[in-house]
Amino acid sequence: MRLLLIRHGDPDYEHDTLTQRGILEAEALAAAAPSMELGDCYVSPLGRAQKTASYCLKAVGKTAGTLDWLQEFPARIVVHDDDAELVEAFPDAQQLDGKRRRHIVWDMMPSYYTSHPETLDPVRWRESRIARDSDMLPVYDGIISAFDEFLAGYGYVRENGIYRVERENTQTVTFFCHFGITAALLSRLWNVSPFVPMQSIVCAPTSVTEVYTEERTKGIAQFRAVRIGDISHLTMAGLKPSFSARFCEVFSDTSARH
Repeated sequence: MRLLLIRHGDPDYEHDTLTQRGILEAEALAAAAPSMELGDCYVSPLGRAQKTASYCLKAVGKTAGTLDWLQEFPARIVVHDDDAELVEAFPDAQQLDGKRRRHIVWDMMPSYYTSHPETLDPVRWRESRIARDSDMLPVYDGIISAFDEFLAGYGYVRENGIYRVERENTQTVTFFCHFGITAALLSRLWNVSPFVPMQSIVCAPTSVTEVYTEERTKGIAQFRAVRIGDISHLTMAGLKPSFSARFCEVFSDTSARH
């Protein structure tokens, strides 16, 4: 089985659609779509993913089903100004009122997660303050439960951290979605803390991540990535890759996101 996880184009978050740049990126992706063998297509309910998918689907004459659990990983944490530990983790949290701020759970400072190794542990991340003090656990568990049920429908049933093959499958499934949810799904396939891919990889707008099953033991499948965050279609279209999802390469570069 082959999975393609495609991030939406450059986003206009305020209106949940694409910027003009995002439209150009989606058009470049659509130009490559006929050679990508998209297979069965599914899309997040959010507008920026739907808009991105529409260009590819038109190019290949396909339709897509909408899956609610593909929407951007929505877990949030509330940070109190007098909570020194969480302020260290999320110093740029968005102000809620005079004493509290809110932030997405996975966009933390490297200095925090490296000094709190439980966040990167495949089991103990669930006991981390960020997981316990936010809605991350029910959100994550709901997503991976739906994902496992989805894979079971294609013949791969999760048991003891691996996937038992009930039905051999060489189909392709394409998800038009978001970076956060892509990282969450990869963490499930790889049996790692979701904070690991969330902190360690970048999927730029319209990037393609490609994952295959490997059945080295009959009846037992492992999922491995052959490419992560591929944006070669942008290069071929003469478009400079977006900086979205990245932070400044060097701190002195004040023009880049810090």
